[in-house]
Amino acid sequence: MNNEVQLQAFREQLPALRRFALSLTHNADAANDLVQDCMVRAISNIDKFEMGTNLRSWLFTIMHNIFCDTHRRRQRHGQHLPLEDWQERLPQPAPQPQVIRLREVANSFSLLSADQQALLMMVGVEGHSHEEAAAHFGVAIGTIKSRLSRVRDKLRERRCGLSADREHRSAA
Repeated sequence: MNNEVQLQAFREQLPALRRFALSLTHNADAANDLVQDCMVRAISNIDKFEMGTNLRSWLFTIMHNIFCDTHRRRQRHGQHLPLEDWQERLPQPAPQPQVIRLREVANSFSLLSADQQALLMMVGVEGHSHEEAAAHFGVAIGTIKSRLSRVRDKLRERRCGLSADREHRSAA
């Protein structure tokens, strides 16, 4: 059979293959994929087709085998679902507690002096060493450590004060 005759014979079977694929998958997209997989396998194995036998039967057998293999593989390994398809259905914690906590930290930070803010940003946020901070501010390392300790204590006191105020308000 020459190539043009083979292609025409395959084209003639497409409507029947689509109907069969749809009856197996019950999904138009999956049926189209199954028809495509069947045609790829059939064309790549055309040398195994025996002339004079039923082409439709041969194609249906290929399609059925592909469907069964895929079904068994899914049962064994589970169906692949892209993360984007199910991630939005996962429960998400309410953002309000983090927003409130962030606002409290920002408020407490804003009540610090400019030097205290700069020191806390340099060492606590940007990760500079005590030596670098001491050189920047022109003071001894011990002074930097002492100032940092006082700033952190002040923030903790404000945090505890805010927590105590919130508890007092909710109890009232």
